[in-house]
Amino acid sequence: MTARGRAGRARPRPAGRERGATVVELALLMPVVLAVVLLIVQVALWFHGRQVAEAAAREGARVARAAPFDSGDWEGAARAKAEDVVHAIGPRLLSGARATTSERDPDQRWVTVTGSAVQVIPLLPDLSFTITATSGGPVECFRPDDGGDDCG
Repeated sequence: MTARGRAGRARPRPAGRERGATVVELALLMPVVLAVVLLIVQVALWFHGRQVAEAAAREGARVARAAPFDSGDWEGAARAKAEDVVHAIGPRLLSGARATTSERDPDQRWVTVTGSAVQVIPLLPDLSFTITATSGGPVECFRPDDGGDDCG
């Protein structure tokens, strides 16, 4: 299209001192836009890492709760299951993942998974996004019909 508009009028040209203003505006605005995009990606990766940690803690707690009351190695089996789930679903999404077990009551077993989310901007090593997820509940056991409370 020519410099003339539809009505035959010439478009006004920017004054000499305003030439290149768009490039300067873009250069000033682009870091802000890039930072917002990277922040959105970082939040998405943190959220996905949290989902991986919650799934691993839930699976580890299932193993812990299903183990018999007198089982001595339920802790090792629960930790192994939780760490296997992390390595199967997202080993790069949750780095340095560790599973720990605990008993809150004699019949309550819990598994906690802790790790670090992936960083979009690796230039900031002091900035870390730690994710912790805990799951657990009562130990599954047979309770007799005679009104007894004891698991046997």
